[in-house]
Amino acid sequence: MMNNALESAVDVRGLTVRRGKTEVFAGLDVTIPRGQITGLLGPSGCGKTTLMRSIVGVQKVAAGTVTVLGEPAGSTPLRRRVAYDTQAASVYGDLTVRQNLRYFARVLGAPRADVDRVIGQVGLDAHRDQQVDSLSGGQENRVSLAVAMLGSPELIVLDEPTVGLDPVLRAELWTLFRALADAGATMIVSSHVMDEALRCDRLLLMRSGRIIADTTPDGLLAETGASDPDAAFLTLIERDQR
Repeated sequence: MMNNALESAVDVRGLTVRRGKTEVFAGLDVTIPRGQITGLLGPSGCGKTTLMRSIVGVQKVAAGTVTVLGEPAGSTPLRRRVAYDTQAASVYGDLTVRQNLRYFARVLGAPRADVDRVIGQVGLDAHRDQQVDSLSGGQENRVSLAVAMLGSPELIVLDEPTVGLDPVLRAELWTLFRALADAGATMIVSSHVMDEALRCDRLLLMRSGRIIADTTPDGLLAETGASDPDAAFLTLIERDQR
């Protein structure tokens, strides 16, 4: 793993997180490179969201350090450099798509021109003047994603952004994620849909609060001898249980 903070977007060392009497992480170590799409994959409840919350600095931690873009996670210098899109849409239902984006652009200090740019990027041009409450669940999630893209953040953390979306829209969003990474952004995208693993540059596969594989899509298939990501992950789980 890399030790140079200038080469990595995220450096996690000895992370310990407890929820009540349950220990979610016990000394977790992981480094995430800059300028790539890192897929955080695994079943529901494995710790993906807790790790993402730790990276953006909104998770209470018992021990360890999380360094993001050379700064402590959640610190003031990161407020405009890091974006986080949660599983639950975090926009105002009584405002239109455009009104939501204008409001958050002012809060973030993002250029006004960003509003139309991100609306177009997430495919909501036809709904820009529609009230969010009248949108479908998938469309509402796309409004939240657009908010996360305001201001061209260096690190974009997306917690299951494609959940509930049809295959065509999922493919369109992954094309967008690739374009953002190619333009220099670091993307961390969580999912429990294993076929999305093939769209990432780097894979972190999690199970029960541990990272059981740190690899690439090609490496995952080659290491396990599996023909698809689902079979590969099942192979890794079987090995982990031995």
